[in-house]
Amino acid sequence: MSGREGGKKKPLKQPKKQAKEMDEEDTAFKQKQKEEQKKLEELKAKAAGKGPLATGGIKKSGKK
Repeated sequence: MSGREGGKKKPLKQPKKQAKEMDEEDTAFKQKQKEEQKKLEELKAKAAGKGPLATGGIKKSGKK
């Protein structure tokens, strides 16, 4: 065994993927995803404006 063959072999470089043509279904799907993302962000902004839903923290017992 020669020293050159030891160790991991580097993978061959893959050719770059061609930008595939997007048909109408793909464009419609991406547009729908963008709209849903906007709605989620708006809802998050609304929720952030309000206080916490449940009063969290340490519960205090009645003892003093």
